[in-house]
Amino acid sequence: MSKVGIFGAGWVGVVTGACFADLGHSVVVRDVASERIEPLQKGKLPFHEPQLAELVERNRERLTFTLDPAEAAGDAEFLYVAVGTPATYAGDANLSYVWSVLDDLPELTGRPILVMKSTVPVGTGEKVRAALDARGLEHVGYASNPEFLAEGSAVGDFMRPDRIVIGAFESAAGDRVEELHAKLEAPVVRVDVASAEMIKMAANAFLMTRISFINEIANVCELVGADVQEVARGIGLDHRLGPHFLKAGIGYGGSCFPKDASALKQLASNSGYHFQLLSAVIEVNELQKRRVVAKLQKHLGKLRGKRIALLGLSFKPNTDDMREAPSIVLASRLLAEGADVRGWDPVASPGELLNGVEITETVAAAVRDVDAAVIVTEWEELRALASEETRASMRNPLIVDGRNLLDPAATRAAGFAYEGIGRPTSPLDGRPETAEPERELA
Repeated sequence: MSKVGIFGAGWVGVVTGACFADLGHSVVVRDVASERIEPLQKGKLPFHEPQLAELVERNRERLTFTLDPAEAAGDAEFLYVAVGTPATYAGDANLSYVWSVLDDLPELTGRPILVMKSTVPVGTGEKVRAALDARGLEHVGYASNPEFLAEGSAVGDFMRPDRIVIGAFESAAGDRVEELHAKLEAPVVRVDVASAEMIKMAANAFLMTRISFINEIANVCELVGADVQEVARGIGLDHRLGPHFLKAGIGYGGSCFPKDASALKQLASNSGYHFQLLSAVIEVNELQKRRVVAKLQKHLGKLRGKRIALLGLSFKPNTDDMREAPSIVLASRLLAEGADVRGWDPVASPGELLNGVEITETVAAAVRDVDAAVIVTEWEELRALASEETRASMRNPLIVDGRNLLDPAATRAAGFAYEGIGRPTSPLDGRPETAEPERELA
């Protein structure tokens, strides 16, 4: 078994470290932030990810966490870079954390391999290779091993991957990285470094394209009376297409898709190419979030003084990640319209991201005396939303289902006005506009 040093104790770094430890390797995860390392040293995760806490606990003898770069790099055969690469104001990937890892590397002996797990623009590997050589680290190999993990299912994604992509300048370095994954049963894609970097960005761009495509179809379905759920089912049964990422809703969010879309668009632009399709994908996603406001206005008229509950705040279920979450945009737009906004999520703590929003601990508290409830994230707890208790608690029984989680007929039969995404509606579905609250004259 090998010793693996991982730089970056964020979501990707901790998942990667815990999974490598579970495969039998000795792993040291290093980060510069004590607020991340100290909880991890005590066996506590600084974020929510199913199955990960159990994996960390099970491998405590092989998995350690530190602030010391020398402890992570000393005698390590592999040095994984798993730091964030957030978007800059210009849309490029910010590689400052990557360069910080290189700056923090101690003197290295033997023939370790620096492995890039972070999502980086095409061409980064060449620059890192040149930086290593300039530091006299020619003996350190380099490989690109991009991650394809989804928040909420990351442990399973690592242990049962669709493929393992390895790009290397020298085949020997690629061979060693492949051997590190020997216990995993998955196709290994061996390519050059630039192609490995592009595979990651292109895969995410294609998934985003599918999401925006089905959302455009959903918007047309609403105009012509078709049901996007049935349309997507019919499309997905085509073996050339498949059913994945054909779920209409209020758009994607999270730490990867928005950032990677921006980075790939900017990479193309910097190379002299206008990526028209990706530009449209991004625009559709931004507009999709705002369509919820129009659906609320259809039923409630002006939103000033109306009370709206946003149910689910994280960008997807089974995670507490609020990065680029649609709830942030929705809350901002509703507050700008003068609405009073409540929010509920079982694990996310939005803090200042949702300033002005009243956060409740239960769904029942969130929907009490509201004029509308909006399903923003498809948490399992919300499948029972259309109940008699909820209807009696709401001031106006309107549900806007931003994830098509509920059955429209059953929800309407329970006495609710229902608006889905790309689902057929009737002129009779709308409910009378609720009166604006009376205000005393000064």
